[in-house]
Amino acid sequence: MLVTIDHSSPLGLAEQIAASVRRNMAEGRLGKGDRLPSARALARTLDVNMHTVLRGYQILKEDRLIDLRPGRGAVVTAEAADQAMVIEACLHFVRTARRSGMSSRDILSLVADHVEPPSGSPGRPDDAV
Repeated sequence: MLVTIDHSSPLGLAEQIAASVRRNMAEGRLGKGDRLPSARALARTLDVNMHTVLRGYQILKEDRLIDLRPGRGAVVTAEAADQAMVIEACLHFVRTARRSGMSSRDILSLVADHVEPPSGSPGRPDDAV
């Protein structure tokens, strides 16, 4: 597994770590039951504070992509690969929408319109979303 960060990126280091791990999951380099490096080891490798790595791992836990087990470390969950791809696509969409000037309300409205078309609109098959 390769975790990379860019100190010049506007994205925080913890989010970069989480994004890098998600990419590894989405690309199949990490699968169910795989263990992530210890926070201490990854922090040394990336030359960042261990708590930064732990924040990145916490983001992944909140996304239900990993389990954090005391004494066993971070372990990839069963549904991680599919969820990782969706989360990465979602984050990319949100960043793009924000760069174009959309507000949170506009972004959520756009997504809601595509999940459930407004009444009177022709329905969309689920696979067309």
